Amino acid sequence: MTRIQREKQDAILEAALDVFSLHGFRGATIDQIAEQAGMSKPNLLYYFPRKEEIHKRLMKTMLDTWLQPLREFSAEGDPIPEIRSYIRRKLEMARDFPRESRLFANEMLQGAPRLIDILEGELKDLVDEKAAILLAWMDEGKIVRTDPYHLIFSIWATTQHYADFDVQVRAVLGKDRGGEGRFEDAARFLESLFMSGIAPRQKVS
Repeated sequence: MTRIQREKQDAILEAALDVFSLHGFRGATIDQIAEQAGMSKPNLLYYFPRKEEIHKRLMKTMLDTWLQPLREFSAEGDPIPEIRSYIRRKLEMARDFPRESRLFANEMLQGAPRLIDILEGELKDLVDEKAAILLAWMDEGKIVRTDPYHLIFSIWATTQHYADFDVQVRAVLGKDRGGEGRFEDAARFLESLFMSGIAPRQKVS
């Protein structure tokens, strides 16, 4: 592809991310994406003949980005810093990639028809791998024993809330607390919440 062709394709994907994250796959149309991208429908169809192809490209890029912090979750590290870092990185992603988070949420609400193979394959394998790390730390007494899958789910739920329900968060916090500082406030709170829940209990002599 030429530089201009790459730029055109990137413009389509950027516009499609806006449209899909707002309307979901079913509600989005090629006409809406073309209008958002500032190009004609025939021009858009030259690069992506079907809406499904645009959505598939966006979902693949999003998942690669979204799962990177979990992939970097390492058995070689200390559990408390590793988990704390994962929480903070997930919250940073909620701050920096809110459209991608809503795109994923829309797909889940529709039953994940275009992602189910990845969820049951690549994602499950990755979570199984990281759950095994958590279980090993529990066996070594480095963190308290709990369900590792639900621990991961809880981190996902609490961090992605700040992207998927950002309007609600800002409305409830109000003007004084609803600015950019809300993410740092959330990071400190969630770190404290999860760390106090998984840190080994001090034995009373």
